[in-house]
Amino acid sequence: MSQSPVDFEVANKFEPPSNTQFNVFLDNRVGRLLHLLEVFENQALTLAGFSVLEATGHAVVRVLTSRAELARRLLSRFDYPFSEQEVLCVELDAEHHLSQVFEYLMGAELSINYAYPLLVRPRDRAVVAVHCEDITMAGQILRRKLFTLLGENDLGENASGSAPDE
Repeated sequence: MSQSPVDFEVANKFEPPSNTQFNVFLDNRVGRLLHLLEVFENQALTLAGFSVLEATGHAVVRVLTSRAELARRLLSRFDYPFSEQEVLCVELDAEHHLSQVFEYLMGAELSINYAYPLLVRPRDRAVVAVHCEDITMAGQILRRKLFTLLGENDLGENASGSAPDE
């Protein structure tokens, strides 16, 4: 499947799909990570992305789901301290490589704060979550380069199996 080129003006007005990442703060104690994961089990959402940053005495767990509003309510209900950030979910395939994502963003002088692979593979393709200083600009650049950007509806039970643009 090929995508048609994106007009420059259209790309500049483009707002990337919404993906809310939760940064959950955990004490470094036995069982805390397991309990956090259990909060999302048997819920009407998919745990699409997960990354752990450990520091002395605590950890920050980055969580990306298919339903941010439900995830927000669950984290609040179980009294987990958390913050939120928007991330881009970039689909990779034979013509669109991870190194190109970084090359194009670096070419625009956008700092990439972090990236991590997702647990889900919509349409059987790898997906990476990327956080950088200007998500909107990054989304515009990647769309001009014909990358497919996924929103939370593409990451779980609502995924259609076809390109989000179709």
